[in-house]
Amino acid sequence: MTASSDIGSAQPELLVPPVPAPAPGVKGPGQSSQLLTWLGVAPFFLFALLFLILPTGFLMVGAFQDPQGHFTLVNFRDLFQPGVLDAYWISFKVSAASALGGAVIGSLLAWAAVQGRLPVWIRPTLMTFSGVASNFAGVPLAFAFICTLGRVGLVTVLLKKYLGFNLYSTGFSILSFTGLTVTYLYFQIPLMVLIVTPALDGLKREWREACDCLGGTSFQYWRYVALPVLWPSVLGATLLLFANSFGAVATAYALTGSSLNIVTILLYAQIRGDVLHNQNLGYALALGMILVTGLSNGGYIWLRSRAERGRR
Repeated sequence: MTASSDIGSAQPELLVPPVPAPAPGVKGPGQSSQLLTWLGVAPFFLFALLFLILPTGFLMVGAFQDPQGHFTLVNFRDLFQPGVLDAYWISFKVSAASALGGAVIGSLLAWAAVQGRLPVWIRPTLMTFSGVASNFAGVPLAFAFICTLGRVGLVTVLLKKYLGFNLYSTGFSILSFTGLTVTYLYFQIPLMVLIVTPALDGLKREWREACDCLGGTSFQYWRYVALPVLWPSVLGATLLLFANSFGAVATAYALTGSSLNIVTILLYAQIRGDVLHNQNLGYALALGMILVTGLSNGGYIWLRSRAERGRR
């Protein structure tokens, strides 16, 4: 033992050569990497400045001005006119209905694709379609639904021809509140699928196995294990869907024109219209929309962080 320890102690130590310090005026590897990192995120900050911060600041200034550029609070007083309040209320109802419908149907679709015993090709197909459909909006979406559910649309004609059912005899109209809500569901449901699927993937198999080993039922697993983990993600995604539909303008304008008085169409009429032209009132309307969507997005961010802490 002594000889071995003497031999081990006699082994030479490995000497690590010192790293030479960079010359004055020469950046080290860490500084160069940090500079490249900032250059990588510079386009994001530039985009946010040009298309988010500056337009929002312009709206905030214009909302407190009259057409002559003088400070005034008249624009915010005019927000309480019956027509403006009705526009906000209709937008709120359309957004809430499409958000709740998209949340329920989208969550069930995501659960069927992730947790259900479906063929393996269902999930990638659903995710691919959701990625495309969640970005399909505006004039093309409005035209597609007019051709599908309009008075002479494909589905309307087929229902009347083969089933003897006149869809429009029930009071339905593609230009109404119900028609706009159904149209919004086309991109709300796929967006919910994309958001909720990672949360469903976060449910560990060990949790279900532990519940089964302890004699728990499927209802008890969802009531006491899965839903407490999922509800922040589902509720946050619902708020995001609400903000998404509340700020939509192109689809509603192309589909309904001025027949449905939602706040985005009223805003467009105040800024670009010939009859209701009051640009500064339009700025105040936009500022109110920013407040509503900002609160919704803030709630989504808070709930998402809560969900991530719960999964950890």
